[in-house]
Amino acid sequence: MYVAVKGGEKAIANAHALLAKRGAGETRIGYGQVRDQLGVLVSRVMAEGSLYDPDLAAKALLQAQGDVLEAVTLLRSYRTTLPRFGTTAAIDTAGLPAQRRISATFKDLPGGQQLGATFDYTHRLLADELETPDIPAAATTQDDAPMPRITDLLGVDALIEPERPDDWTDPDPADLTREPTVFPMSRAERLQALTRGDEGFLLSLGYSTQRGFGRTHPFAGEVRVGEVEVFFDAPELGFEVPIGRIEVTECQMVNQFVGGTDATGAERPPQFTRGYGLVFGRAERKAMSMSLVDRALRHEEFAERAVSPAQDEEFVISHADNVQATGFVEHLKLPHYVDFQGELVLIRQLHRDFQERTAAAQAEEAANV
Repeated sequence: MYVAVKGGEKAIANAHALLAKRGAGETRIGYGQVRDQLGVLVSRVMAEGSLYDPDLAAKALLQAQGDVLEAVTLLRSYRTTLPRFGTTAAIDTAGLPAQRRISATFKDLPGGQQLGATFDYTHRLLADELETPDIPAAATTQDDAPMPRITDLLGVDALIEPERPDDWTDPDPADLTREPTVFPMSRAERLQALTRGDEGFLLSLGYSTQRGFGRTHPFAGEVRVGEVEVFFDAPELGFEVPIGRIEVTECQMVNQFVGGTDATGAERPPQFTRGYGLVFGRAERKAMSMSLVDRALRHEEFAERAVSPAQDEEFVISHADNVQATGFVEHLKLPHYVDFQGELVLIRQLHRDFQERTAAAQAEEAANV
């Protein structure tokens, strides 16, 4: 037994050495290059790792050799070692100075459409070599014109549900990183889980709602990307202090609702309803997918029947976390020798019983002939 254990340790050490050699490559790149040139990937790792730090996310990607889920796991593991000094105030995205701001609902909207940096209008042709283009000064000029939210404009005539109901309260949501998940969840807790959720999984669920697997008819009311200031609530000072700025992507999805009796028995007029998404960094696809799933999970509020996977809270939340999903899937690579031997003995016995029954049936059939 002792020899086997030592042999296993040596094999694992060799595996680590081979991994490090493969990751070294011919040309060593720095985490700064990953941070600056793979910004969208870094944003995804920060969002799903629940830690806003572009440098650490870039280092995790390098260590993981580009494996996003491994990088997310590294970042979450590191996050658990950090001390907690308190909480920050809710960020104010209403006045978010947008580097990019688009709407699919109105062509001419106050503040205008800001296309910003996007792949939306590229030709999707693979370039032989990437070059740094010359950018006109006007393209980087920030327009200070006010940019009211589309949902605020619709709210003037009560054409969209209120952002906060009359009886709305603001309890502190549970911290999913420190407390076990309990169903049913509040919307704030669901949004917290969706922000940490796997982008590909949420994209598929959001796509499913557009194909009819969910009672939604969405319009991208507004997508904004920009930097917002973060304030720390310092009890010893008695007021909030700014501690820095972070880049976020926000999506307000506008969905149809024909009206009727809601879950509380109140009569609601025909009006648009909301789906919401907010994530770290540049992550429009994630924010849009999140907002589609958020609206699908609100079916109980509008007394809608849950008939699709995207409307099943427990299904969505339990399977959105890619770290948990990776752990469950990849644990199958670990030794299961004892379990398999038990299954093997059972299958052999069942196989023998089957053969005996088959032989007996054939003998009886031959005797009858």
